[in-house]
Amino acid sequence: MKWTRAVHHLRDLAAKCAELDGRPSSIYRFRVVRLWAVGDVLGPARDLEHVTVALAVDLPVDEVPWRGEPLGAEHWLHATRVAKNPIVPLWRSVHGPVWNHHVERPALVWDSTSGVVEDTLTALAEGRGDRVRLSAPSTDELRARLDDELAVSLRALRGRTRVYEEQRWRPGKLQPVADDLWRVTDGYLDLLDALARLRTR
Repeated sequence: MKWTRAVHHLRDLAAKCAELDGRPSSIYRFRVVRLWAVGDVLGPARDLEHVTVALAVDLPVDEVPWRGEPLGAEHWLHATRVAKNPIVPLWRSVHGPVWNHHVERPALVWDSTSGVVEDTLTALAEGRGDRVRLSAPSTDELRARLDDELAVSLRALRGRTRVYEEQRWRPGKLQPVADDLWRVTDGYLDLLDALARLRTR
């Protein structure tokens, strides 16, 4: 994917975030309130395989564990065409820090209060994302952040395991429940690995 196309996808997604945010909550209850650019799109201009974004939603932290997919997210991804575009979404709660070991120094692209952050999109178009990124945390700050995320992730893993056990022998599709369990398990293991890497520094 060409660099200009990658930035176009971000701008288009920001517009779709604003569009859905403006619709009645009785129709679209699931709300993304901030869109952040993450990863390679924050570096120098070059061809990319995909664009990674962090989508902050107005849900409690415990309902958005690392690598989990909150209830309502799938419908939102289809409504915004994220599911059909080369965009990798990472779900975050707006009630906690957006950053962690993977969401490194993200850049805000849009929020529901002030709209599109044109400075960010201009910097990204020029391949100068470093100008608009958040500051890097210290090692101690990162460790504390990952400890907090791990606690959320463990609670989610235990909860999803109970749901899977309850649903396993009941009528109906098991795949959505199994997929949900797999996602939070993957997030928990990823956080464990990240903390182990920090201990070797």
